[in-house]
Amino acid sequence: MKKSLALRLGLVFLLVIAISAAAIYFTFDIKALTYIHMFKVDCLLLAFGSLFIGLIFDGIRLKTLTSITGEVLPLRQVANVVLSNYFLALVTPGASGGAIAQIMFMKKAGIPVAKASVVVLVRTIFSIIFLMLLVPFVLHLDPDIASWMSPALITFVSMIFTALPIVAIILMNTVYPEKWIIACTRRFSQKTQYRSLLWYHEFKKACFVIGKSPWKVLRAFFESGLSLLFIYGCVPAYFSGIDFDFNFVQVMGRMVLLNLVLYFSPTPGGSGIAEAGFVVLFSKILPDGLAGIMAVMWRFTAEYVPFLIGGAFCIKAFGADVLNLLSKKEEPQE
Repeated sequence: MKKSLALRLGLVFLLVIAISAAAIYFTFDIKALTYIHMFKVDCLLLAFGSLFIGLIFDGIRLKTLTSITGEVLPLRQVANVVLSNYFLALVTPGASGGAIAQIMFMKKAGIPVAKASVVVLVRTIFSIIFLMLLVPFVLHLDPDIASWMSPALITFVSMIFTALPIVAIILMNTVYPEKWIIACTRRFSQKTQYRSLLWYHEFKKACFVIGKSPWKVLRAFFESGLSLLFIYGCVPAYFSGIDFDFNFVQVMGRMVLLNLVLYFSPTPGGSGIAEAGFVVLFSKILPDGLAGIMAVMWRFTAEYVPFLIGGAFCIKAFGADVLNLLSKKEEPQE
């Protein structure tokens, strides 16, 4: 194994251990031992089953979106694309490698880079839009989350989240976004400005591709939602393993809010932010001392297990020099 990859994996391992230990240490209470002792082991199967179904829907969504571009992605490559995202998102700053890894595997399957880039971007767009559209329901159904907000303010925030995708589509038919990007990146390097404009044009291209096959797009959007909800479902699965009452809708709603924030997290795979956010959102729902433990169990199931499998796929496909290949892909083409 290349030294650079071994070093990066070692740092990721130490980071995960440190964050997990901190989450448990700062939230642990001796009362938690009682609940740990009564934990139902079969709930592990329920959690991993929920994750597995979520990953299947993610793969189905990928095939649907690929078919919109007129290409076909083999089933084996579907698994590679879905799981490689977890691996390289966790070993690269800001999870930047996840998208590039997906494009690399799609290119390996014979799909042109331009089409692969659109598919990968649309997958992310659909996930974010789905979560944004759920925010109004979460605010209205979880009074504890919005206890400091008046009903009028909740309605206003809900309208903003609902209107944002529509406003974005309208703006993309104008020259204003390009002008704003140029103005905001004027003081940065030319390379940064170029990358910003390139990302916007890819985003714009992806949105117009979406409109070509409305029924397939709608199907892919619902597949996105099902994938996310089943993956988040591992959390209530673990909650059901201990003897306490909780509101399933409330738990899923808070997972929606947390994961929406993680899409914009600057840390690899949302490390640190995910655990801290989980503790903040669920410490009052869970019995004393369990928030940190449940945060680690959630991350292990929904992030680290796919990370390990995705790592095996990436190294098998591209060798131990995968990080160098990744850095070359990140260089903009002149």
